[in-house]
Amino acid sequence: MLFQRILTAVVLAAVAISAIFLLPILYFYLFIGIIVLIAGWEWTELSGIHTGIGKILFTLLLIIPMLGITFWTQILETLAVIFEYPEIKEYSGLLEWLVIAPTLFWVFMMVLIRNQAEELLRIDIKKRYMLFLGLFVLFSAWMFLTRLRAFYGPEAVMYFLALIWVADISAYFTGMKWGKNKLAPTISPGKTIEGMYGALLSALVMGLILVLTYGYPFLIAADFILLSILTVLVSIYGDLFFSLVKRRNGVKDSGTLLPGHGGILDRTDSVIAAIPFYYAGVILIGRSVFA
Repeated sequence: MLFQRILTAVVLAAVAISAIFLLPILYFYLFIGIIVLIAGWEWTELSGIHTGIGKILFTLLLIIPMLGITFWTQILETLAVIFEYPEIKEYSGLLEWLVIAPTLFWVFMMVLIRNQAEELLRIDIKKRYMLFLGLFVLFSAWMFLTRLRAFYGPEAVMYFLALIWVADISAYFTGMKWGKNKLAPTISPGKTIEGMYGALLSALVMGLILVLTYGYPFLIAADFILLSILTVLVSIYGDLFFSLVKRRNGVKDSGTLLPGHGGILDRTDSVIAAIPFYYAGVILIGRSVFA
């Protein structure tokens, strides 16, 4: 099982890295969109929607805003060419303000899971609210991951994903070696506080490597190291959020698509939660970071 898990992870990483650096931006939108739509299909099962019609309607509700954002981005690209003003395509406008809602949501869920985990397991949430929640978090993840690629380049996306991947690996091995105190035993008995500290330490190291590589000024470097640590912290509780949803439904995995890992949601839960927070942080730090 461990070999199968590692092999699947290596293949997924290779595909992701190739997509990040080789795909034109429109194809990258499509690539991430397909992943999100598969995750959405799995979310409908966790929301209690088992009919084909219900799943298709949910998928369409995800596709429509994706097409809208893509169309708007292409308008900016066209205007940049027509008016010979390349700064236009870097202008995000009012859409950037949309990052506030998912960022606050994930921070709120982090606090809630930390303090009210057992109560969350007992809350009865209606299907329509679960579906709306799925649309909200999945669309937000697609939007800000693709915008990160569009406005800040493939290096920014690569660092973000590497940050999450390294933190996940560090948490796993640190937890195996020193894990004694459970982080959220009612939701995910396997996760430990020591594992979380290992993940946060890895974020610190990743941040240091990045700022030393690019030679950022001190203030930007300090901000980016802090952003890396906080992003990993949000990703950990994002993972717990999806674990909570699965536990409420009495399932271990969201699907069976990925051998040794489960479903798409099982592999992207941390990314889905962390990307709005990370993107908001990059905006606050300034676009000059990846210039």
